[in-house]
Amino acid sequence: MHLLRIALASLANRRFTALLTVFAIALSVCLLLAVERVRTEARASFANTISGTDLIVGARSGSVNLLLYSVFRIGNATNNIRWDSFEHFANHRQVKWAIPISLGDSHRGYRVMGTSTAYFEHYRYARSQALQLAQGREFADDPFEVVLGAEVAQALGYGLGEEIVLAHGVATISLVKHDDKPFTVVGILERTGTPVDRTLHISLAGMEALHIDWQNGMPARGAAQISADQVREWASACSQASRAQTGQGESGRGSAVESSLNEHSEPAFNAAASSAVACGQALQPKQITAFMLGLNSKIATFSLQREINEFRGEPLLAILPGVALQELWSLMGTAEQALFVVSLFVVLTGLIGMLTAILTSLNERRREMAILRSVGARPWHIASLLVLEAFALALAGVAFGVALLYLGIAGSQGFVQANYGLYLALSAPSSYEWKLLGSIIAAAVVMGSVPAWRAYRQSLADGLSIRL
Repeated sequence: MHLLRIALASLANRRFTALLTVFAIALSVCLLLAVERVRTEARASFANTISGTDLIVGARSGSVNLLLYSVFRIGNATNNIRWDSFEHFANHRQVKWAIPISLGDSHRGYRVMGTSTAYFEHYRYARSQALQLAQGREFADDPFEVVLGAEVAQALGYGLGEEIVLAHGVATISLVKHDDKPFTVVGILERTGTPVDRTLHISLAGMEALHIDWQNGMPARGAAQISADQVREWASACSQASRAQTGQGESGRGSAVESSLNEHSEPAFNAAASSAVACGQALQPKQITAFMLGLNSKIATFSLQREINEFRGEPLLAILPGVALQELWSLMGTAEQALFVVSLFVVLTGLIGMLTAILTSLNERRREMAILRSVGARPWHIASLLVLEAFALALAGVAFGVALLYLGIAGSQGFVQANYGLYLALSAPSSYEWKLLGSIIAAAVVMGSVPAWRAYRQSLADGLSIRL
C-alpha cells in the first residue's frame, strides 16, 4: 500500500507526462473496443439483413450470387424464372407465403424491384422487424405507383406525389429511359439500414407495363406504342372484372358484380371475364428474377429445398439465407480480422508510448531512487514501484478509454443506427471485452517490468545499499 501511494505521488509529480500517457492508452482502448463492438454488431446486422425467410429461389447459379442480387441488389441473375414455376411452388402445400422479385431496371443508380404486396406483409429484417411506412401507402391497383426506400428519398429529395422516370438496365447512367411511363411516389419506407433503403419498389404489373410495348429489347415506335393511360385502363378493367368474377362465384352474381359492372346480365359477366383474361395476359409477368418462401413448418425446409433443386421444369436453386449469409461473411473475414489487428497495433503503440515515457524518466529519477534507497528501500522496492506505476497508468487509461467509448456510443447511437443500421447498445462489457481489457493491463505490467528490471540493476550499480 505504501509503495502504491509512493507510485501515485511520483506520477503526480510528473502529471503532464502521465496524463499524456493515460490519454494515449485511453484512445487506443476506446478504438479497440469500438472496432470490436462495430464488428460484432455488423456481423449480427449482416446476418439479419433478411429474417424470417426460409428459402430464396432463383435460377441455377452460385448461392452467394443468388444472395447478392436478390437481397443486396448487387450483380445480376444468370437467368430468369418462369412465372408458372413460381406459381407451382407458391401453391405448394408446405409454403405459407411467397414473395416474387423482378429486377432489371433502375433510377439514377438505385435498383428498381418489382414485387407484390406480400413483400410489405411478410418481409422481415434484423430481429424479425417488419417494414414500416414513414409516409404514404403501399402501391395499389395503379401499375405506375412506386414506394421508395428511405435512402433513395433522402438522397434524391423525393416526396409524395412526385413523378419519376425509370431507366432500363442497372447502369448508373442509362441511355434508354421509360419517359412515356412515369411513376408516382405514393409511399416512403422507414429507414432499415438494409438494402431496402436503396431500392425503389413497384408492382409486378408496373414492371410489365414498362416493357409491354417493347420489341427485341427496344421500345416500340409510332402506332405500336402503348401509352400509360391505356395501361391504366387495362389495369382498371382487369381489377373490375376480377372483382366481378369473384362476386359471381361467391354470391351468384350479387353485389360485387353490380358494383363493378352495374349489371347482372350474363353478357355483362362474360364481357368482364374476357376483359380479365385480356388484361391479365397483358400485365401478367411471364418471368421473374427470384422469389422468397416462408414455410408452414421449419422441418420441411430441407425437403422442399431438395425438391426445388431437383425440379424438372427448369433448373432452379434454393438456398437457406442464413447459411448463405454466413458463407458470404466468411469471404469478408480477412478484412474483418485485418481491422481488428490494426486496432491491436494501435493499443500496442499506446503501451509502447507508456514504456518509452517510463524509460526516459529513469535517468531523471536517479536522485529520487537514491533518496528511497537511503531511507531503507531495497532494489526490489524500486522495481515494484515502477511496475505499480505502469499498472496505474494502464488501469487509468483503460478506465478512461471505456468512459470515452460509452460517451461516443451515447452521442452517435442514433446517427449510426439511422444511417448504417447498426445498433450500438449501452451495455456492460462482454466477457470477451473484459478479457481484452485484462490482457491490455497484463501487457502493460509486462512492459513495466522492463524499466523495473533496469532500475533494479541501476540501483545495485549505484552502490547505495545501506551498510550497518
